[in-house]
Amino acid sequence: MPGIKHEKPEFEQENVDMPSSPYLTWPLLLFGLLPGLSTLSGCSTLRAPPAADAAEKLNVIKTARQLLGIPYRYGGSTPKSGFDCSGLVYYSYRQAGLNIPRTSKQQYRQARPVSRRHLQPGDLIFFRSKYGGFVSHVGIYLGKDEFIHAPSSGKKVSINRLDTPYWKKHFYSAGRIH
Repeated sequence: MPGIKHEKPEFEQENVDMPSSPYLTWPLLLFGLLPGLSTLSGCSTLRAPPAADAAEKLNVIKTARQLLGIPYRYGGSTPKSGFDCSGLVYYSYRQAGLNIPRTSKQQYRQARPVSRRHLQPGDLIFFRSKYGGFVSHVGIYLGKDEFIHAPSSGKKVSINRLDTPYWKKHFYSAGRIH
């Protein structure tokens, strides 16, 4: 534009004496860059959704306990129709306001693995059949080595212990829903 003079700013260059030895240069670069990089790394951190809180898990357990004695029914997921193992888990979690998949395999895939010694009430316990393979059964951990589940055809929603020989032998994994 006429009458306006565009000037490029001049930057003064500061003379800095850098060490001539590469053994001294690397530590300076390393310690000069690390604080900045560690600050930036927090910007791109992906965090997993938080695990369901203790109050929600207690509601899961409360609901499941109210269903004790309801008959097993393959594919069942309501008190009126009866429950299969994953249907009991699905119903109990949904009643507590938590989203969870319907089948035991999907529940296993969604759960964050937890070691047996770090189990908390409301965590899921996964089992496999006598033939091995993948997850074939799921229950809800109650604490003190007990879990609630819908066992099998002809049986009812009940509480069992993880330390009994059958369940100990078929234990596959434990997980926390997040």
